[in-house]
Amino acid sequence: MSDYAAKADDYRKQAEKKLKSLLGGFFGNKHEEAAELLEKAANNYKLAKKWSECAEMYEKLAGCYIKMDSKHEAAGAYVEAGKALGKNDPARSQLMLREAVKLYTDMGRLNMAARQLRDIGEQLEKAGEKEEAIQYYAEAAELFEMENSNSDATKCKLKIAEFSAELGRYSKAVELFEDAAKRAVENNLLKYSARGYLLQAGICCLCYMRPDDIDKRLDKYRGIDLQFDGSREATLLQGLVEARRELDESKFATMLAEYDAITRLDPWKVKILREAKRIIEEKQLTEGEGGAAGGGDDDEEELL
Repeated sequence: MSDYAAKADDYRKQAEKKLKSLLGGFFGNKHEEAAELLEKAANNYKLAKKWSECAEMYEKLAGCYIKMDSKHEAAGAYVEAGKALGKNDPARSQLMLREAVKLYTDMGRLNMAARQLRDIGEQLEKAGEKEEAIQYYAEAAELFEMENSNSDATKCKLKIAEFSAELGRYSKAVELFEDAAKRAVENNLLKYSARGYLLQAGICCLCYMRPDDIDKRLDKYRGIDLQFDGSREATLLQGLVEARRELDESKFATMLAEYDAITRLDPWKVKILREAKRIIEEKQLTEGEGGAAGGGDDDEEELL
């Protein structure tokens, strides 16, 4: 690794010397020579795992390409800088990726711009900054749709739906999950995903709608996906609605345990279902229906 670092330092010195000689004038060939040296320095810093130095070289390389009017190469250099900084300096990584987005957008390369916006969203998601992540996923989805990359757009929107539910914006989440289901049933390769999206929508409905209104929603879902009626997802939701109507925690837990025994409930569903269960608990206290509680249910304890 030390050999790579030493080589990188040497290329860096050569590049900086070359760049210094370019001050005050535009010399195309020398910019190309400087760019070549900067790229070699960046690659060797990458091999040495010196990420900050690597990113610095890529950033300077991007500046060099801009002076050479090579926007595509400049954007690529900014992306590489962003990748190098991804683990150690997320804020600066996102800055580099945003520079790439500007260049790709200027060139009309909207798919490429969308990918970088999505990458920023993923970084923010990992950092737990879901409010900020929503913004970037939304921008990415819009650009993907402009380029007819509907699959990528839907993936971004599903992220927004999940985060919206976690932030308590259930109606927005329902709207996005339902839209994803409608898109899925129109595609032979994706139609089997529709029931999963409708299940997610229905789980969100449990957190803010009255049981009678959720029943109407489930009728709507049977119209969206003709395979939904009688499915395990529909049976689960119908059972949960009944448990909600009856304020029966034990029934709620039993329905989840039976479903989970065959199809494991993922952490997101468990998190939102906890909120739905909390509503039952609150209504029990409000309406004096505490006798319906099933507080000793082991399956309920495990899932929720």
